[in-house]
Amino acid sequence: MNEALPDVPEVRVVGLPQLTSGFDLVERLDLPMHLKVHGPLEPLGGEQLAQLAERINLRGRGGAGFPFHKKLRSVAESAIKRGVRPVVVVNGSEDEPACRKDTVLINRAPHLILDGALLCAEALGARTLVVGVTRESTQRSMEAALAERGLSNGRRSALRARVQRNPVRMVTGAAASLIRSIDGGPAIPPGRKISASKSGVGGAPTLLSNAETFAQLAIAARIGPERYGNTGLYDEPGTVMLTVSGAVARPMVIEVPTGVPLRYVLQLAGAPPVTQGVLTGGYHGKWIDAATVDEAIVSRNSLQQVGGSLGAGAILPIGQDTCPLGESLRVAQWLAEESAGQCGPCYLGLPAAARGLEDVLNGGGPAALEALKQVAGNVKRRGACSHPDGSAMFLESTLKAFTDDLAAHVLGNGCGRPVTGVLPLFEGGRAPTGVPGGGSEENGPSRQKIYVDWTLCRGHGLCADILPEVFQLGADGFPTVAQADVPRFAEAKAVRAVRRCPALALRIEEDTRAQAPSSRTNLPVLSQGRGRRALGR
Repeated sequence: MNEALPDVPEVRVVGLPQLTSGFDLVERLDLPMHLKVHGPLEPLGGEQLAQLAERINLRGRGGAGFPFHKKLRSVAESAIKRGVRPVVVVNGSEDEPACRKDTVLINRAPHLILDGALLCAEALGARTLVVGVTRESTQRSMEAALAERGLSNGRRSALRARVQRNPVRMVTGAAASLIRSIDGGPAIPPGRKISASKSGVGGAPTLLSNAETFAQLAIAARIGPERYGNTGLYDEPGTVMLTVSGAVARPMVIEVPTGVPLRYVLQLAGAPPVTQGVLTGGYHGKWIDAATVDEAIVSRNSLQQVGGSLGAGAILPIGQDTCPLGESLRVAQWLAEESAGQCGPCYLGLPAAARGLEDVLNGGGPAALEALKQVAGNVKRRGACSHPDGSAMFLESTLKAFTDDLAAHVLGNGCGRPVTGVLPLFEGGRAPTGVPGGGSEENGPSRQKIYVDWTLCRGHGLCADILPEVFQLGADGFPTVAQADVPRFAEAKAVRAVRRCPALALRIEEDTRAQAPSSRTNLPVLSQGRGRRALGR
């Protein structure tokens, strides 16, 4: 079974390195080595920076692909109109089991990311910079980078910089979740969609993008748009960072120019010569079938044209020896577990969709397939964040890419292949914490037990909808367990299940045998020196 990738897997490069320059010299580029490899960086005015981003067609590399120059101008306009200083946020929350490119950059080239972020902060007149991370390794590396620039010595400074550490969860990486956590709330979407460019951290206009985006901006600012455009495609210049895993001999993060054939990337990682399909863009991405793989090249437009997605840059082939629908079911179940549990499309729709795919695999026939399609369609564009949309897109692309296997399961006795677990997932469906010898407060041992009072239960089934991690309904429509441990990440949903049970048949009791949670301390607020020094001057 393919386990979760390490924080820093093998790193390769096709052609001349840009983001990965210096990786062949040292494991981590500290500030002196960073300046030797990349050189100093001159500040740019706001419009200069926006024009640079526009000329190189820089888009967000976190999945959405929004044009960076539009985001930059929107933040500047909002800040000027309201007369407030904006905030710059680097999103390094890479919490998908199949993605490691941003984690590699933060661990090995943190100053390249800070270069881009500080360019934006100085151009916008921002006085606050926050780097959001979820792993212990990325927290250590980024805090060390701030210290190396003299930004953590407590001196008074015009700009305040700090690292925000959040739990490892899929929804943590959403922009709204990160902003909410920076403001002191939980790292989950707030339930309403608000443009960060207009109202983000503390209500101020906020420029938020992922780590690779800021690193790409720093490269372009150094070498200029003409030289930057000499690499890759004319309409999508530069390089792309990819994480390649799944059915490969050598999982890796690889920097490639846009325009490289996808088949060549797969060969470098040791993928099977003939695949059943390739998942592009990660677990909020899309499958492309085996016949399409040879047509695809590494670019956002090319992958969209063949039905794929660049997304967060994850590429996952699967071989001929595993059931593609079974592999997809494991991912669908994981996506359902990653729900924030605060809107119906997530905490009801995604578990229902996973159960629907399981019904199809178990011989539910055409009726089960139609039910699955209906559920997947119903969760789209109705959630509090993009998690239901991305999960539904993954499910719908699964049904489209593997039509032969789908027909074998719907009309026959199945495809006959086992499920080998080739797509990487965190152990037990949850993410590791990076804490030696144990889990985080959210992922640690259960503190609670939930009980069913059979004298009151009337089989309404709402508990199984709200808390599918614990309750499943039997053939008679009643829960199949009388008592169960509540996973730490699902404690809030357990309380909701108790409160909403129409028959008042549920209760929660504290498990006194469980270990008390470890205390957590707030991260210090880091300060920054003058702008030009922060840029390596």
